[in-house]
Amino acid sequence: MPTNIALLLARLLLAALFIPGGYGALTNIAGSASYFGGLGFPLPTLVAWSVGLFELIAGLLILVGFQTRPASLLLAAFSAAAGVIGHYGQGGGDPALVFMHSQALMKDIAIAGGFLALSVAGAGAFSIDAKRG
Repeated sequence: MPTNIALLLARLLLAALFIPGGYGALTNIAGSASYFGGLGFPLPTLVAWSVGLFELIAGLLILVGFQTRPASLLLAAFSAAAGVIGHYGQGGGDPALVFMHSQALMKDIAIAGGFLALSVAGAGAFSIDAKRG
């Protein structure tokens, strides 16, 4: 597969996780705030708004390939942090829940790896970054 097609596909697939996630958080602030409150965050409504906006905006930046390298680095850090905060040590001793949270943690770590690779490779030819020179 040609490199620029692969980079476009990578951006589309990664953005497909964050754009709907951010939109979903913003259209259900009460539910998102409840989730963050359950994780022990202070000011969970502010956290819900901040996370929702970050996911939506950063996902759109990745989608169109604008400021791809810095956005990818931020999303790599966000993904790793979200995995640790939301899944590390979770499950309360229930083997099925422990397994599920372990798998979710590893997926978040893998997503962070994809963003790190994208931050090194850049957005490719089919992007705003490429058009800007």
